[in-house]
Amino acid sequence: MSVSRIPSELRPPRMGRLARLPLFFTLDGKRALVAGGSAAAAWKAELLSATGATVDVFAVDASEEIRSVVAEAPGGQIVVNARAWSERDFADIAIAVGAFEHEEEAARFASTARAAGVPVNVVDKPAYCDFAFGSIVNRSPLVIGISTDGAAPVFGQAIRARIEAMIPQGFMRWAEAAKRWRSEVQASGLSFAGRRRFWQLFTVRAVAEPNREPSREDFRDLVGRTRDEGTRVDKGSVTLVGAGPGDPELLTLRAVRALQSADVILVDDLVSPQVLDFARREAKKMLVGKTGRGPSCKQEEINDLMLTLARAGKRVVRLKGGDPLIFGRAGEEVAVCEQAGIPVEVVPGISAAQGAAARLGVSLTHRDHARRVQFVTGHARDGGLPADIDWPSIADPATTTAVYMPGKTLKEFMGHALAHGLSPSTPAVAVAQATRRNEQRIVSTIGQMPERLAGESMSGPLLVLIGRVFGERLEKPNVLGLASAKSA
Repeated sequence: MSVSRIPSELRPPRMGRLARLPLFFTLDGKRALVAGGSAAAAWKAELLSATGATVDVFAVDASEEIRSVVAEAPGGQIVVNARAWSERDFADIAIAVGAFEHEEEAARFASTARAAGVPVNVVDKPAYCDFAFGSIVNRSPLVIGISTDGAAPVFGQAIRARIEAMIPQGFMRWAEAAKRWRSEVQASGLSFAGRRRFWQLFTVRAVAEPNREPSREDFRDLVGRTRDEGTRVDKGSVTLVGAGPGDPELLTLRAVRALQSADVILVDDLVSPQVLDFARREAKKMLVGKTGRGPSCKQEEINDLMLTLARAGKRVVRLKGGDPLIFGRAGEEVAVCEQAGIPVEVVPGISAAQGAAARLGVSLTHRDHARRVQFVTGHARDGGLPADIDWPSIADPATTTAVYMPGKTLKEFMGHALAHGLSPSTPAVAVAQATRRNEQRIVSTIGQMPERLAGESMSGPLLVLIGRVFGERLEKPNVLGLASAKSA
């Protein structure tokens, strides 16, 4: 007996604690103060100059590095004052950095800066720092800062190296173009939705062609394409998105783009909460859960909610576990959108069977053991075993079968399959919470599986995989990360 519930707003967890608040200072045309003449002071002076700040360096004995950076200042002018700093030097200063060997000097510098209301950093002395520099990936005006709160600078540098490799140098040119074109887009006459669509098209093109120079022709073309979409841009839409079986890293790039452009996200119970970390923070999240045993929203209520939101001009993402086209009722939702004239598209996802097989390291169609793979539902509308299952196909020894959500019906399912010729010694794997950290597996034969499941506590969506392709896992359950799996 199912228990009905109404769609409700999903409130994700609040922001976790931050060791540092990432901020980006605008220093172009402002004054910065650097105290000290060491190589560390020279590097900070160069960094501040790169932002466009005029940098006053106070050093009784300026190092060669200081003199070199003065001669080749990357942005704002660097002026060396051959004396110690004083309290009056903090007038009209936007930011201050000191490099000192002695604790007393560092403490006095920080105290003076704070008294003057100037944010201060003392190199390698975190007790006297209001902010930290961290590692920087420079594709200015695209700038990425990385901080480990001083705990592991080498780790931060390693992360920076990884990001450097991932972010093409050409993104700098596209970011500069975005900066130039922003005011023109604002004045283009496009609606709010149209302007957002322009930047979506811009982003797709930048990602696809990062290493060429964006041109005025690109701008005209993107504006033209946005206008050609006409009123469709201002209308609402529905996108059915496959969230995959659980691991958020299995999301497709297209799924991430859909989540980041959504106004409202209708979320299934089976979706991993971590997937929502990829969503636009401003998007409203609503739980429209459908579970086999717990309270469920009626499909008609979900359909009505989708249409109501889309008709109000919202970009609606219907976020479903696994692939929406495999036992996800996508066909019904696509049909109601089409009948109502609402634009609808489907973004496929990694299915539970694919995710589980990947974690097992098993090919579902290994040419030595299987010539086809089939997905079968373990329950009908009434919660019982479907009456129209093709049992001879289940019993075919050259087939791999994935049975979705057979928690209540597996014993009956197995009885029919064995009666139609399936060998009870056929290898099988039961998987719950596939691809998640708390994934559970039972490796057994299909003949023993119902008894094994009855004796175990497996929570979450259940999948049972049956076929000769799993024979090696039955013989060697500890292969490929199966140390925690239980075998017969």
